[in-house]
Amino acid sequence: MRPIRTWFTVSFLALTTVAAVPYAATGATQQASASSYGSGFGLALRSGATLAPPKILDFGSDPVGITRMVGDQDGAERRTDTTADVTYELQAEVLFAKDSARLSDSARSRIAVIAREIEQRSAMRVRVSGFTDDRGSSVHGDVLSKQRAAAVRNVLASELHPETITFETRGFGEQHPVASNATEDGRKKNRRVEISFTRTGG
Repeated sequence: MRPIRTWFTVSFLALTTVAAVPYAATGATQQASASSYGSGFGLALRSGATLAPPKILDFGSDPVGITRMVGDQDGAERRTDTTADVTYELQAEVLFAKDSARLSDSARSRIAVIAREIEQRSAMRVRVSGFTDDRGSSVHGDVLSKQRAAAVRNVLASELHPETITFETRGFGEQHPVASNATEDGRKKNRRVEISFTRTGG
């Protein structure tokens, strides 16, 4: 009876060992999978993968956080749209003759379109600012930029209800250039009128 018991014991141990091998392999696979992808909760990286360098959003130049700029093909008009304000930047050449503050008919039509958006958004405050390049005297630039801003403001007021809107009109002359005055292209960009209002509706 002793040889039979020994044979039975050896056979049982052999079967146990054979059965344990696939289980151990499966457990190893599961452990490797868990180490590669994490415990199954949330996101995890595959083994050997690395994260890209973190990106920090810089809101210093855009305190609002979201800015969208749209311009026409020849660059004569640009719209800056944020979550707080809308600003139209119109080059002086499309509004006035050289060294003049008299608006053309086409310029009046364009300003009327902007007035309709101001009305649609129920804006309560509108800022109109005039700018020139650095050619000529600074005094002349200050006067001309103020006259041009006033001309644009008058058209806006005629299209809107000025009793419900506060207008702020200023002429900055050669201050606050948006481009270099060393080239004609840059000076052209600096000769401009800006219309800005708060996004309160629509």
